[in-house]
Parts: sequence; C-alpha cells; structure tokens
Amino acid sequence: MDQLEQQRLTRILNQTRSIALIGASNRPERASYQVMQYLLEHGYRVFPVNPQLAGAVILGQTCVGELDELEQPIELINVFRRGEFAARIAQEAIEQNAQCLWLQEGVTSHAAAESAGEEELEYVEDLCIKKVHQSLIKDVTQ
Repeated sequence: MDQLEQQRLTRILNQTRSIALIGASNRPERASYQVMQYLLEHGYRVFPVNPQLAGAVILGQTCVGELDELEQPIELINVFRRGEFAARIAQEAIEQNAQCLWLQEGVTSHAAAESAGEEELEYVEDLCIKKVHQSLIKDVTQ
C-alpha cells in the first residue's frame, strides 16, 4: 500500500464515527463479530445488519435486517458478504448517503467499484478494516 493510499485510509477511519456492518454475526469465532467488537472498542458506533439475525442483540447493538431500516445516518458501510452482493449494497450505500463503502478482505466487485466511482463514494475493497486500523491509526490507549 503506497503512502497516498495510507493517507486516504487514515482520513476515512479518522472521519468515520458510524458504521453499518453488513453480514454481522452473533458467533464470536466469526471475523465479522471480531471486527465489530474491535470497532466498538475503538469508539465507533457500529450497527449490525443481517436479515437472519434481525432483532437479535449483538455486542449490545440490535441487529436490523436491511440497511434502510437503520434510523440514523451511516458514514461507512463495512461489507462481510460475497462480491456478487456488493453491487446492490453499493446502490444502497449511495441511497443512504454514506461516505464510504468498505469491502472486507477477500471481497471484490468491479460493479460496486464502478457505482461508487460514478457517485464519488469512497471505495475500499479486499482490505480488513480492523487490520488497516491497527496498522494506520495510532491508538493512545495502547
């Protein structure tokens, strides 16, 4: 990752306060659970989204089934779904006026990247938000 990309990701993480986590899990062994826990511990407001877990409480947060069910503005949408779902999620991110669509490690989508680019939505793919935060953000609590 070059310096410009590091600066862009640092800016995104520093400006973000609210995150919708699509594909949230209530199972502690799952990466989405661990990432949500990490983000909550680092001061982000994280809202789990998963139709199979709608109404469940994950790490103290009530899960909703769909992005448009969230009652507060979301700045960043973090995606733990396969790439074929990303284009639809990109459209939902645009409709929700999110500032960033972040696809987790192993998730890529040319269509989502195109949609994000057309709407000037910040776009990150194939990177773990937790790992990036750990490497780029200086945590004063450590």
